[in-house]
Amino acid sequence: MKLLVLLIGMVMILEGIPYVGAPQTMKEWLAKLSETDPNTLRILGLVSMAIGLLICYIVQQTGFFEL
Repeated sequence: MKLLVLLIGMVMILEGIPYVGAPQTMKEWLAKLSETDPNTLRILGLVSMAIGLLICYIVQQTGFFEL
């Protein structure tokens, strides 16, 4: 449970960096995003989730990131 809370915190930090660093650019990107076709967004979300799952699987199955 502690790991899950830490991961959520890390995601929130990473998600907030663009808004702090370049708020005007983020507003422009969000405007473009709102005009994007929903099916395109759905496919991009699915691809992103698949890549994340693959990364998690690789890290769990290999000893590459162990201390």
